[in-house]
Amino acid sequence: MAVTDKSVVAFVPPHAPKARPRIGTTLGLKSMDVPTLIKAASAGLSWNSVKKFLGATGFSQKQLANYLDIPERTFARRRETGSLDRRESEKLLRLAEIWEAGLDLFDGDETRTREWLVAPAFGLGNVSPIDYARTEFGGREVRALIGRIAGGVFS
Repeated sequence: MAVTDKSVVAFVPPHAPKARPRIGTTLGLKSMDVPTLIKAASAGLSWNSVKKFLGATGFSQKQLANYLDIPERTFARRRETGSLDRRESEKLLRLAEIWEAGLDLFDGDETRTREWLVAPAFGLGNVSPIDYARTEFGGREVRALIGRIAGGVFS
């Protein structure tokens, strides 16, 4: 097998990624420290956080309701009441964290990040990252996969 100029290094950006906003910013939260995020999840994220997330990611309400494992009608009721419950808030925080990690991986390219999140991933047994991340354990594995890919490990 001949050695070519193409190497794993060619797939890793030659510069450090730009500083990206973190989870709290994607959700429109003023503070992003862990105690604040825990408090926000416990109280239930506001509908404004949901709107910020949808605007930042380009996901549809239907896609987000599906990820949160709630019927669209329940999602509509959340809009009427103005907040998510604790479980839904924790899931949205997890998805926002994965979104931001994906943005870092794809150097801020929102379209590529969104496409990667919904496409089957070899490193996740051909399950899409957004579906794999429905549980905390799955979310950890998606974050680990992003780390491996960013480090140039074939996954």
